[in-house]
Amino acid sequence: MTQEQLRLADTKAQTAHWQRFGPYLTERQWGTVREDYSAEGNAWDHITHDMARSYAYRWGEEGIGGISDHRQLLCFSVALWNEQDGILKERLFGLTNGQGNHGEDVKESYYYLDNTPSHSYMKMLYKYPQQEYPYVELVEENARRTRHEPEYELHDTGIFDEGRYFDVFIEYAKAGPDDILIQVTAHNRGPEAAPLRLLPQVWFRNTWAWGTDDYRPAMRQAAPGVVQIDHKELGTYWLYCDEAPELLFCDNDTNGARLYDLEATELYFKDGINDYVIDGNAEAVNPARQGTKVAAHYRTTVGPGKAHTVRLRLSTTEHPQPFADFAEVVAARLREADAFYAELQEKLPDADAQNIQRQALAGMLWSKQFYYYDVAQWLEGDPAMLAPPAERRNGRNNNWRHLYNADIISMPDKWEYPWYAAWDLAFHCVPLAMVDPYFAKGQLRLLTRDWYMHPNGQLPAYEWNLSDVNPPVHAWATWRVYKMDKKQNGGVGDLHFLESVFHRLTLNFTWWVNRKDRNNHNIFEGGFLGLDNIGVFDRSAPLPTGGYIEQADGTSWMAMYALNLMRIALELAKTNPVYQDIASKFFEHFLYIAEAMTKAGDGSFNLWDEDDEFFYDVLHLPDGQRTKLKVRSIVGLIPLFAVEVLDEELLEAMPDFTRRLRWMFDNRPHLAELVSRWQEPGKGERHLLSLLRGHRMKKLLERMLDETEFLSEYGIRALSCCHRDNPYVFRTLEADFTVTYVPGESESDLFGGNSNWRGPIWFPINYLIIESLQRFHFYYGKEFRVEYPTGSGQLHNLLEVATALAGRLNKLFRRDENGCRPALGNSELLQHDPHFRDYLLFHEYFHGDDGHGLGASHQTGWTGLIARLLQMDPSPETTQTHQPSVAKGALGG
Repeated sequence: MTQEQLRLADTKAQTAHWQRFGPYLTERQWGTVREDYSAEGNAWDHITHDMARSYAYRWGEEGIGGISDHRQLLCFSVALWNEQDGILKERLFGLTNGQGNHGEDVKESYYYLDNTPSHSYMKMLYKYPQQEYPYVELVEENARRTRHEPEYELHDTGIFDEGRYFDVFIEYAKAGPDDILIQVTAHNRGPEAAPLRLLPQVWFRNTWAWGTDDYRPAMRQAAPGVVQIDHKELGTYWLYCDEAPELLFCDNDTNGARLYDLEATELYFKDGINDYVIDGNAEAVNPARQGTKVAAHYRTTVGPGKAHTVRLRLSTTEHPQPFADFAEVVAARLREADAFYAELQEKLPDADAQNIQRQALAGMLWSKQFYYYDVAQWLEGDPAMLAPPAERRNGRNNNWRHLYNADIISMPDKWEYPWYAAWDLAFHCVPLAMVDPYFAKGQLRLLTRDWYMHPNGQLPAYEWNLSDVNPPVHAWATWRVYKMDKKQNGGVGDLHFLESVFHRLTLNFTWWVNRKDRNNHNIFEGGFLGLDNIGVFDRSAPLPTGGYIEQADGTSWMAMYALNLMRIALELAKTNPVYQDIASKFFEHFLYIAEAMTKAGDGSFNLWDEDDEFFYDVLHLPDGQRTKLKVRSIVGLIPLFAVEVLDEELLEAMPDFTRRLRWMFDNRPHLAELVSRWQEPGKGERHLLSLLRGHRMKKLLERMLDETEFLSEYGIRALSCCHRDNPYVFRTLEADFTVTYVPGESESDLFGGNSNWRGPIWFPINYLIIESLQRFHFYYGKEFRVEYPTGSGQLHNLLEVATALAGRLNKLFRRDENGCRPALGNSELLQHDPHFRDYLLFHEYFHGDDGHGLGASHQTGWTGLIARLLQMDPSPETTQTHQPSVAKGALGG
């Protein structure tokens, strides 16, 4: 075992708490629902970026490249000043939901470069301009641009021209679980010497101002360059600052005088360090050198091409010589991180693939966040504060009073989405299981806990609307993570984990059946289901036509859900035969959903369209009319996901389950006809459960693999580009509703306008497509071949197609023959500058034609699935021709 694996084993056994401190500090707490106490629920305006430096947060803390303990009582991050800006650079800046092309949008340049799952070694890069930061220019230019123009990014301002910026590398290396070495190195990439202030900061989250606990922890200067930190729950820590810089103390309390014109008190407020450094206000910091927040004030001038390093140590141990072993410990942790990843990456084809995967996994691990939200307390307000507006009691999330979250959770993006989303989190757990299956399993278990899951069985969606509905992929992720963990443990599966999540998910499945099947016909609704802009109407709102939509994707997700739970039950039945009966129940659910997909409602209408040979949503109007909404989108491809293969050996070991299956087929022959080739043994005496018989699957694949429809050079588009020149139009008396293929950002304000699934390439759906093709291949074998790409005349088996699709997605990040990475777009700086070209961003989605990254720039969460897909692509040549190689292994573990 590597040293990192030993640390993970100690963490799992709770013999050493290596994960007590980690990158749990969010990058944006302002503009979040949790901090919003307004009557109208406008979180972006209630606490703004400008207010943030003076406002003590209620529910969490933020910072650049920061860390905290797992309860976020003690925090650390890095602040900077270039002697040009009007404020300290303490937090990342970006546009609010009402600004810019796609809404909330960070306008900074930073990269997650390295991280181990125990957080024994971590590294990130922040690029800090030497000129005044263009806050106003970014807001005004993005406001001027229309949705038909590209976003105006920080590098578009010219702020990085001639290398006039600092590359600030922030590194952490643990000498022990509570002994953290911190190294901040600023490289001047410009042609001239430039001044820089480095201000590493330590502070306590404010837990004392709310009227529930008046205990105020303390920190004080114990010696030159040494801060003693005392907390009743954490004990005593020392912060050692090399070279004994000036220590600036204040308190993490709101400056009510600045924000609300309140009468000033005797406190030294949260913004005191900013006011001291920027304005020279000596009265803003505490001359007694004590408080609840402190910064080490390093002043330096960095020569051209030179670097300056500051070193700190945060430890529970008193060190007479805290920096004597500093270089040795940092070097050792880096070597151990290299050894950990070398073992993981031994089958990757080249250094480029290894770099991509390591940064993807670093992003996954850096995106952990302490997430704190007590809905009942949030609605009622705190004893020491003014009572919240009465409107809140009946406003956002008022029916989730049971929800109490105070955990480390994997975030989609700690600036643009600094709150968990149920289905995002499920996808996160798959790449996370590659490096830390114990944490991945804990994440999946977390959302099914009583203090997360609603008493009615619903999983919380996300803080903007906990009652919204995400696709039910939790069971899929649970099964995948279980199999990955089992493989890593030499074939021994964690049945306790599997069983505990399974029982909770049966409640959630029942919620879906009871709440989202309007007419008890096994055809499901569900709302937008994550596909914000892809449909004709906003499926989360009342329809302008009245009536309701029976959803091809909602129904397919439920068929997939039933098969996932059936497969989990069969695994549990190996040690407890009672689960055979439960597996039979979910098998029957799948059969009835399969029937409904063909004969929806009263049997007179289908979700499958025989003329187009594609699945569509069906609109039911108040007058009883039904019409198919003939938009060719991934909604019609999701039926591919409901697929499972059972081998004869498993069935022989499950006599009760098999007997029930035989009875169903003998007595309900119309159901047997709907299940693909159940009566015909497949490759190796396997049996296929799928919504699609071979013919329908081939017809879906024919469209999906057509480069004039779904197949892009970089993966499967969310919408067929047949709608580029032939938009779908639904006409009503009041208005026309149009769906047009748009490969990039949304060109309308429809559904909020801050995201767009109408064309871009989206990793989660692509990943599930690839995995489904693998499952179909497992049944059909290499003799079953389809044309790939459609119209090419070249036939390939489904595993070869799956591998080729993975290769197309991998090409987003790989260098092409010109040395460019498609995901980085057409920026010369990002593509060719040696200080940019190998640093990667893992965007929310990607342009459907040229592949450049769009949406949230650090949504490594589900785009982190690239870490798995790279293992399917043994050579970069795989996608350069139409002759894909056979994958070495399946994604399913």
